[in-house]
Amino acid sequence: YFLLSHLAFSDISLSSVTVPKMLMEMHTWQHSISFVGCISQLYFFILFAGLDNFLLAVMAYDRYVAICHPLHYTTIMREGLCVLLVAASWIVHCSSALLHTLLLVRLSFCANNVVTHFFCDLTVLLKLSCSDTSLNELVIFLEGGMLLFLPLAIILGSYMRIGTIILRAPSIKRLLKAFSTCGSHLFVVSLYYGTLASVYFLSSSWDSKDIVASVMYTVVTPMLNPMIYTLRN
Repeated sequence: YFLLSHLAFSDISLSSVTVPKMLMEMHTWQHSISFVGCISQLYFFILFAGLDNFLLAVMAYDRYVAICHPLHYTTIMREGLCVLLVAASWIVHCSSALLHTLLLVRLSFCANNVVTHFFCDLTVLLKLSCSDTSLNELVIFLEGGMLLFLPLAIILGSYMRIGTIILRAPSIKRLLKAFSTCGSHLFVVSLYYGTLASVYFLSSSWDSKDIVASVMYTVVTPMLNPMIYTLRN
C-alpha cells in the first residue's frame, strides 16, 4: 500500500500535467502555450511518466518476493527498503527530467512553432528545432533507453521467476493464488507499456492514432489504475 500510494500520486500528477490544459483549449479554442509553460509541462511529464515506470518495477519485485519468498516477505520488503527504493526512483527521474529539459532549452526554435500534439512531448519539440539535436537524441537513446528497459527487465525477470516457481508444482489453487496476487499489477503493466510502445516504438510519424494512444497512457491508464486495484481489494 505504501507503493500504491506513490503510484496513485504519480498517476494524479501525470494527468494533471496535461489534462487541465487540454480541457481549457477544448473549451476556449485558444490552442497556444507559452515557451516557459511548455518547458515546465515537459519537465513534469518526463518526471511522472518515468516515475510510474520505476514504481511498477518495484511493485513487480514486491510481488516476486511475496510469491517466491513468502516466509521472508516482511524481512525483505521492510519499510526502510521500500522508502529507499521510492526515494531512489524520485531522485533518478528528477535528475533525468532536468537533464532533458536543460538540453532542450539550449536549442533554437525558428519559424514553425506548431506542436502537433495535445501536450509538449520531447520528440515533437525536437522536430521543431532548427539547431543540431544529435546530442539530445544520443541522451534519449542512452539514458532514456536505460531508464526504460532496466525497469522492464526487472518486471519481466520477476514474472519469469514467478512462473517458474508456479510451474514446478502446478495446481489450480496455486494459479488462482498467483493471479490474485499479480493480476492487478500485470493488467496495469500491460496497459502502460502497450500504449507506450505503440506511440514511441511502433510509429514513424505522429498522427491521430498516436495521439489517441497518448491519451490512453496519460489519461485513461491513470484513471483505470485506482479502479483496478480497488476491485482487487
